[in-house]
Amino acid sequence: MGKKPKKETIEAQKELFEEKSSKLQKYQKLILGTTSFFFLVKFELVTFFAGWVPGALGLFLRSKLYPFILGHCGKGVSFGQNVTLRHPKKIFIGDNVVIDDNCMLDAKGTDNTGITIGSNIFIGRNTIFSCKNGDIELKDNVNIGFNSYIFSANKVTVGKYGLIAAYCYLIGGGHDYEDKESPILEQGRTSYGIELEDNVWFGAGVKVQDGIRIGANSIIGTSAVVTKDIPPYSIAAGIPARVVKKRGDQTQDPRPKTQD
Repeated sequence: MGKKPKKETIEAQKELFEEKSSKLQKYQKLILGTTSFFFLVKFELVTFFAGWVPGALGLFLRSKLYPFILGHCGKGVSFGQNVTLRHPKKIFIGDNVVIDDNCMLDAKGTDNTGITIGSNIFIGRNTIFSCKNGDIELKDNVNIGFNSYIFSANKVTVGKYGLIAAYCYLIGGGHDYEDKESPILEQGRTSYGIELEDNVWFGAGVKVQDGIRIGANSIIGTSAVVTKDIPPYSIAAGIPARVVKKRGDQTQDPRPKTQD
């Protein structure tokens, strides 16, 4: 992608085991992203009275109460049952968005922007957005299937009209491992980020590694593992993914070759 990597240490476990902090302070840092007691009370009341409630009543309560704990929430936003929010002040949602049951939006970080979700978006159940001091941005008219996972330690962007099927993973970060004597966990994290340009379609089970750009109007086949940039208007498949056809080119057969 031509970007410089973002490098940082891994702080979550240090915060969890910090002896000087009380359990309440650890909870506020990891879950809320603020030590404000007023916001703690508001967050607890909203999630207790609305988060678990099933049916139409739950949808109504969450649509009215969740905007009070988010950075921004537009009109016509529906939150399914048991949606989990972390650092909710850094979650920004546009209009006409559906976030299905059991999703997690984790905007955790010390100096990041967090999670930005555009308008006219559907996020399937059990999907996880996980920031580790990175940013996740979904532009307008994106559809994400169930059980998908987006991780960002830098910036992960899904362009307009992105169509992502179930069980897809975008892994926007890795770990340093140059010191073979030290635990990888203690060597910090390196992240280049991921960019999906507009109108990209993923089949089920696609995995995208850190540092990848996928060009506009491209299609990535089921279960592909993307390890290199994909040019615009490409159809790519395989492990690792390779371009098997250009959209509009009828001279190539995208089906895998089999031996007789």
